[in-house]
Amino acid sequence: MTAPNVALVGFGYAGQTFHAPLIAACPDLRLHSIVTSKPDEARTAWTQARPVTAFETVLADPEIDLVVLATPNDLHAPQARAALEAGKAVVIDKPFALSLDEARGVAELARTKGLFLSVFHNRRWDADFLGLQQRIASGALGPIRTFESHFDRFRPEVRDRWRERDGPGGGIWNDLGPHLIDQALVLFGMPQGITCELAVLRDGGQAVDWAHAVLRYADKRVILHADMTTPAPDLRFAVHGAKASWLKGGLDVQEDQLKSGLPVGGPGWGVDPRPATVVDGASGERSQAVCPPGDYAAYYAAVAALLTGRGENPVPPEQALAVMEVLEAGIESDRLRAEVALG
Repeated sequence: MTAPNVALVGFGYAGQTFHAPLIAACPDLRLHSIVTSKPDEARTAWTQARPVTAFETVLADPEIDLVVLATPNDLHAPQARAALEAGKAVVIDKPFALSLDEARGVAELARTKGLFLSVFHNRRWDADFLGLQQRIASGALGPIRTFESHFDRFRPEVRDRWRERDGPGGGIWNDLGPHLIDQALVLFGMPQGITCELAVLRDGGQAVDWAHAVLRYADKRVILHADMTTPAPDLRFAVHGAKASWLKGGLDVQEDQLKSGLPVGGPGWGVDPRPATVVDGASGERSQAVCPPGDYAAYYAAVAALLTGRGENPVPPEQALAVMEVLEAGIESDRLRAEVALG
């Protein structure tokens, strides 16, 4: 069977940095077209792909099998619906849509048409998260009591880009919240409730740049935090179980590797140079735990396998809808200044 042809829609940061190189690196997918307002840039970067300026061009092209949406958040749902109506399989960069209702409508359309739909929750394949999953599954930490997950950044200057404007889908809760939420749901399932605070703390800020949420489970609390105001972004995970703690700093290296042009899957790919620290509860003894390499390429490998009848959806719509439910409940919790029930 020939490799499915992929049309990448959007050639901004997400399209250039993540999707184009990951799709091109997958031997079972073909980067066929790139929809962009800057066709010369796309042609120079990816000579094997056809640059086009109109979304409708790829919708009408019978050679296109999969449409990947790396566009601003407010376009996700309408473009996904249009692609599904055109009979295309669809991958959407997170967040799924601007609202849970929008996302549900897209998922239902895909279901009724029998078409593949997935959301790009790539941080399931971060090195640190893979290592943490293994450690929790082994039982070495014991039942988890407190789980703390951070994406702290230091970007004191407000940039003129849609993610930082006061518009639909902007702000750090919409940008990084889906990553934090998805990882928590993969580990622990749907919480009973969420308490969330969202704020704009930078001078001249327009969109949320500080977000803090507590997910309530019957036997644990999950703390999710993201901001753009932390000069010392040292903490990534602090996970405390009945037997031991697992502490991790630094961010997964794959984004920086993609930005630098390192070949996907090449020597050193996804290798985190910073091991986790494990603290034994009984003795206080500290030891290091090396994480397995991160593997963003696994997402598109799974997509290709499913499209050719050999695998399962790496992020099915039902899981992405659960993320949207928590994301939206967090916004409502901030508005009410109260916990919002879930599940």
